[in-house]
Amino acid sequence: MKKHLIALCLLQALSVGTLSTSFAASNLNPQNVSTAPVIAQDKLHSLSWLPVMPPVTQDIELNASSVTINQGNISGAVAAIALPADQGSLEITLTSSIKDKRAYVPNVLVLDEQLQPAAYFPGSYFPYAKPGIASGNRLEGTLKLTPVLGQKQIYLLIYTTTDDLARTSTMPSPAKLYAEGANNAIPDVPDLVVRHSPTGSLTIKAKTEQNSGNIMIGKLFGAADPKPVVIGSTGAAVNTTAAPAPASAPALAPAPAPAPMRAAPAPKTEPLLNETESYFNNAIKQAIKEGEIDKALRLMNEAERLGSSTARATFISSVKGKG
Repeated sequence: MKKHLIALCLLQALSVGTLSTSFAASNLNPQNVSTAPVIAQDKLHSLSWLPVMPPVTQDIELNASSVTINQGNISGAVAAIALPADQGSLEITLTSSIKDKRAYVPNVLVLDEQLQPAAYFPGSYFPYAKPGIASGNRLEGTLKLTPVLGQKQIYLLIYTTTDDLARTSTMPSPAKLYAEGANNAIPDVPDLVVRHSPTGSLTIKAKTEQNSGNIMIGKLFGAADPKPVVIGSTGAAVNTTAAPAPASAPALAPAPAPAPMRAAPAPKTEPLLNETESYFNNAIKQAIKEGEIDKALRLMNEAERLGSSTARATFISSVKGKG
């Protein structure tokens, strides 16, 4: 599958059976969310998001009792998935099983931590896949996502549309599949018609990966502001003045006042040498040029730890130039 490197700064209808995975991926721009349905924020906040923690294989059954959303072109049952955004790049394989010549055509709207649209994968991104040793006929596609630093979670809203339901897909007949597996001549028999359904069986396989992902999810400037450091359990001011003795008590020599509590000074970070600064900046640029966003992030973090003042700006400008 062709990889796309897209930086999302958030200021982000065809028969599925006729598309190959590489064709679907190379002719779609997930960053373009203009054709995605507009869903009210209150509706998104009201959904029960299912947490999925990689590595995991999660089965989801969409049926008549599943949650539905009646906005835009959405029709039928939906699945709401929450994924961790602080574990590096995510590789998510979404499978929709074909059963009794019926299939749920998934569309995926990716939302950042603020539930803002960040990427959109329509039904054409999930083409027909032939059965294997451990899998049957299915629609399937793989999403590679790289959450921007500073987020805790991102979200996947999986749904189908009225346009999908009005169409059909095709899959090879069992006779063709058998002949292909046996290296026999392919019989001239018609393919089977797969009807699209508002319900179905989904499987999500999620894992983290160290290599770069296709799509960056979230604002490049989205890192949360650091919280102030509080000395002590409550942060309350410490009274270091000795309390006066009660009037009825005999006069005593005042006890020496305790020394005021002071936080240990933070270690000073010396600025990097120009040669070291240049080394990190060049390495960050090269990593992004090669599509290795995770490597670039690690280099940026290490450079800043050592005192770099330009690594973050280099990372951001390089990603914007690549997007």
